Amino acid sequence: MIDKKIVQHIADLSRLSLSDEETEEFAHQLASILGYVEQLDKVDTSNVEPTALVAPARDPLRQDEPTPSLPPDKLLQNGPKVKNGYFAVPKVINQ
Repeated sequence: MIDKKIVQHIADLSRLSLSDEETEEFAHQLASILGYVEQLDKVDTSNVEPTALVAPARDPLRQDEPTPSLPPDKLLQNGPKVKNGYFAVPKVINQ
């Protein structure tokens, strides 16, 4: 059972300061989570093969083949401000 003392111990290990209300709320939430995990432990998985990956073993994306890129003038036309063939942005670092 998760009680306020355990929650406070976890908070101390995590360097968190919790109010009494937060400690109480987290105790209920953690108890609920652990109750759900206990339900999952009761599920019969004896006929389920162990799985290392849940994603397909192949890459579902396109082949990584080089393609021509856009010409610089076409790219730069989307920028609000262009200077000497580059996007012009406001200075953000003081010298």
